[in-house]
Amino acid sequence: MFLFKKIVMPFILPPGIFIILLIGSGIWYLFKGYRKAGIINCIIGMLMCLVSLSPFSNYLFSGLESAFDMPENPQGDVIILLGGGIYDESPDFSGIGIPTEDMTTRIVTAIRLQKKLEIPIIISTGKVFKHRKSEAPIVRRFLIDLGVPSDKVIMEDKSRDTIENAKYSTDICKKSGFEKPILVTSAYHMRRAVMSFEKTGLKVLPFPVGFRTWQGMKYGWDDYMPSLGAFDKTCTAMREYLGLIFYKRAY
Repeated sequence: MFLFKKIVMPFILPPGIFIILLIGSGIWYLFKGYRKAGIINCIIGMLMCLVSLSPFSNYLFSGLESAFDMPENPQGDVIILLGGGIYDESPDFSGIGIPTEDMTTRIVTAIRLQKKLEIPIIISTGKVFKHRKSEAPIVRRFLIDLGVPSDKVIMEDKSRDTIENAKYSTDICKKSGFEKPILVTSAYHMRRAVMSFEKTGLKVLPFPVGFRTWQGMKYGWDDYMPSLGAFDKTCTAMREYLGLIFYKRAY
C-alpha cells in the first residue's frame, strides 16, 4: 500500500495530473486523426514530465551552484546579506512579515558569521513593487531577535534587484571604509551576485549558502517521478540563467 501510494500520488497532484492529461489527450487526438494536435500535446506533456524530475532540476542547479565553494575560514570586515524574499503580511510573534525559506537560510548563515567574526551586517534589499513591504526592516527584526546587536545591523532598503544590491552596498562600503566584504546569498544566485559586484568594482568574498546539489548525488526510483518541488526548482534555475544572460547584455 505504501509503494502504491508513492507511485499513484505524483500523478494525482500537479504537475503529474497535467502530464497525464496532456499525453492522454495527445494519444486520443492521434487516434482520432488529429495528428498535429496529438503530437503537440504529447511533446508538451513529455517536456513537462522532464522538467518535473529531480535529476533534471538538479542538473540545472548544479551548473549554477558549482561556480563557488563555501570558504573554510572566511575573513572580512563586513557581511553583505542579499535579500531572498519575504511573506510580508505573515503574522509573527515579534511583528508582521517573515522571510521565505531561501532567505531564512541566508539569515541564519549571516548570523553565524557575525557571531564568529563580530563584524557588521549590511542588509541589502528593498521592495520591487509599491504595494509590497520592504524586505530590509523584516530581516533586521529577525537578525536582532536572534542576537545580532542593533548597532551591528546596517540597512540598505532602496535596491530592487541584484545589480542595485551591488550598487547601493558598494556605496555604503566606500563611505564606511569597509574593504573586505563577505557576500552571503544562495548558492544558485551567487554567480549573478558576484557578476554584479564586479561591475561596481567592489571585490567580495563569496559565501554561498543553501546548496541543493553536491557531488555524488544518488537517486532512487522515486526521484524519477514528477514532483512539484522539482518543477519549482527547474523554474528557479531557468529564471536564474535568464537573469545571467540579461545582466551580461544589459549592464
